[in-house]
Amino acid sequence: MHETSEIEGVMGHTFVLAQQSGGALGGLLPLLLIGVLFYFLLIRPQQKRARAQRELHSSLNVGDMVVTIGGFHGIIQSVDEGTVRLELNPSIVVTLSKQAIAKRAVEADADNVSGE
Repeated sequence: MHETSEIEGVMGHTFVLAQQSGGALGGLLPLLLIGVLFYFLLIRPQQKRARAQRELHSSLNVGDMVVTIGGFHGIIQSVDEGTVRLELNPSIVVTLSKQAIAKRAVEADADNVSGE
């Protein structure tokens, strides 16, 4: 439904203005849709990744094979509240923050490698 009104302009020209009813809701609807889309495409997936990373850090145990954010692969030798000692090879053990652990390393089974 459009309401029209005429306005007398400069030099005798008449302008017709169309006014929409429900303009406030029509103006907010696109912003609300963008907000909902933004939440489901950006915020929610990031929250899931952060939750998974927190769960990983809290479940680290001695003997776990892990990969750091720098790409180092190693075996956890000890776990403290905020740090881990990681054995990169038998002669190299480094102390890292738990946040430096990116993921657990998964060893391929011999059956899967041979295709059986």
